[in-house]
Amino acid sequence: MTDAVSAVSAVPGVRRAMVARQRDIIGEGGIVVEGRDIGTTVAPDAPVKIFLTASAQTRASRRSVQDGRGDEAGQVASTRAEMARRDRADSTRVASPLHQPEDAVVIDSSAIGVDEVVAQILDRARQVVGE
Repeated sequence: MTDAVSAVSAVPGVRRAMVARQRDIIGEGGIVVEGRDIGTTVAPDAPVKIFLTASAQTRASRRSVQDGRGDEAGQVASTRAEMARRDRADSTRVASPLHQPEDAVVIDSSAIGVDEVVAQILDRARQVVGE
């Protein structure tokens, strides 16, 4: 699925249909949505935008473990190469390319865990929403 998603997402007609469907689902908001073009294309007016990132090595290690490949150097290197190809494809496609929204808060999760990421996202949401 991961391999196919970039190729399919690069087809402008598919992207247009998916963006329209995603916007219908989002409606008036009040929903958390995740994706590579959500903050720039699907919901550019969203009040809270988070651009979550991590070092290439951290991302590859996490993905390799998540996919059940383990954290051996060879498996992580293979995962890192696959992720680099997808990042390159998604960043250079014509339809809805991956890039950081100018108004997004960047969270680098390279050295922090899930709980800290969630805490930072909630802090930002509370600042914007005023809770």
